[in-house]
Amino acid sequence: MSTDRPRRTLVATPIRAGDPARALEQAELAAMAGADLVEWRLDECFRGAGDREGLDVAAMLVSRSPLPCIATCRLEREGGAYAGEDAERLELYERLPGLDAPPRLIDVELASLERDDRFRAAVERLAGRSAAPDGAPGLIVSMHDFQGRPANLMRRLADLRAIDGASVLKFAFRARSLRDNLECFDLLAERDRPMIALAMGEFGLMSRVLAGKFGAFLTFASPTRDDATAPGQPTVSELLGRYRFHAIGGRTRLYGVIGHPVAHSLSPLVHNAGFESVSHDGVYLPLPVVPGWEPFKATMHALLAHEALGFAGASVTLPHKEHAARFAREEGWRLDADARDLGAANTILDERVLNTDTNAIAACVREHCDGATRALVIGAGGAGRAAAWTLREAGWSVAVWNRTPERARTLASELGVAHAKDIYGAIVDAKLIVNATPVGMRGGPDPEGTPVPDDLLASSPADAVVFDTVYVPAETPLIRRARGLGRRVIDGAEMFVGQAALQFEAWTGLPAPEALFDRAVREELAETRG
Repeated sequence: MSTDRPRRTLVATPIRAGDPARALEQAELAAMAGADLVEWRLDECFRGAGDREGLDVAAMLVSRSPLPCIATCRLEREGGAYAGEDAERLELYERLPGLDAPPRLIDVELASLERDDRFRAAVERLAGRSAAPDGAPGLIVSMHDFQGRPANLMRRLADLRAIDGASVLKFAFRARSLRDNLECFDLLAERDRPMIALAMGEFGLMSRVLAGKFGAFLTFASPTRDDATAPGQPTVSELLGRYRFHAIGGRTRLYGVIGHPVAHSLSPLVHNAGFESVSHDGVYLPLPVVPGWEPFKATMHALLAHEALGFAGASVTLPHKEHAARFAREEGWRLDADARDLGAANTILDERVLNTDTNAIAACVREHCDGATRALVIGAGGAGRAAAWTLREAGWSVAVWNRTPERARTLASELGVAHAKDIYGAIVDAKLIVNATPVGMRGGPDPEGTPVPDDLLASSPADAVVFDTVYVPAETPLIRRARGLGRRVIDGAEMFVGQAALQFEAWTGLPAPEALFDRAVREELAETRG
């Protein structure tokens, strides 16, 4: 392997070495899953100063690695477990090149090389610049900040580049927002040798999945969700399967779901599967943006301004649907009739915004309800607005209730529907009850709750239909209790698939594989429930 720019960005799986038997099993699984390299986290082999057994275990793991490997003995202050002296680490580094199967690369922190000139000279003697299979291991010089972007990042990058013996430069820091990913991409474009540039944490997934689009030397993916060695690492199966990492190139277009939280979203699952089924050169990612108009506006401007990113469209979910419509108005974009009338949008593309929730809601109601009569919508946010407006347009008599009465009163006035001051009376009278709040959503503010108490739900008409717009899990507490009372139900997965299909068709110009979407969603939800 050469550390010149690879033909494709490699996938390395970091594996903790504290349990050698399990570590070898994980390495085999990583190889079968399609990883290119194993990064042995050898710092976890050492139990204390002068641990000779740890040295032997580390050498054994490298020798028996089923994949070409990186040897890393990470210091505690840079996120590792090694608390010994540099002299003892140096003994490990001196032993590794003499193994029958030496590591292809050794990772050493910049801070360690700067602290001790003799240590630096010894490491540079051991590591060859080319990392050829029949030569000395190449040297990765790295720096990490688990708190945030270093204020002196540019100076520290200059310090990295000053290490002449470095084969690969690596920096990783905790992202503060999606915009930090864009700085990683810009720095990759300026590299003078192979580079690894990663934004860690909730906001940093983009830097990992799009590493190949911007020519990074490698990216990291964990063997399982529970074994990540840094915050925000996807698993190997997620990276190579869900996100189709090796299909991403310089012209791949970026799509995603903008909201907060979005880690639970199944939109990446369905849209990436859909792109693959029609050979559309796109990748779809979670794009978390914290609540508020200013974070949304700043993020949108940054994504749109970064030409190399290829941002082509997005789904928009809580709490940014109204922000999407506002952004379109301020930018002079087109709004479809539903987004304009509602003041909320869930789809962005080509300097325009759409609301596909409305058509999806209408289709679900037509499928399951015998005719338009009286409906109660619980919630006065973007989903509640879409549900109340859609039902009103379809001829229903609509009442809106919200735990904050003023919000419900304002929405009812804007849409020309009723404000349900008394939820009990509204439920007794309703033939359709719609939950348009996040109550019951896994990962949300109240995952075990329902928007109405059981005794109130029991007072609804026997032929009422209960419609929950929450789709994770498929059987929310509300759906479960409604079924137990013998009520007909519309689960959120049905609506989710409907609105996703409309988004897909808007982005690609092709018919959506709706059966594929439905199957993927329900299989995933069944698996996570189990």
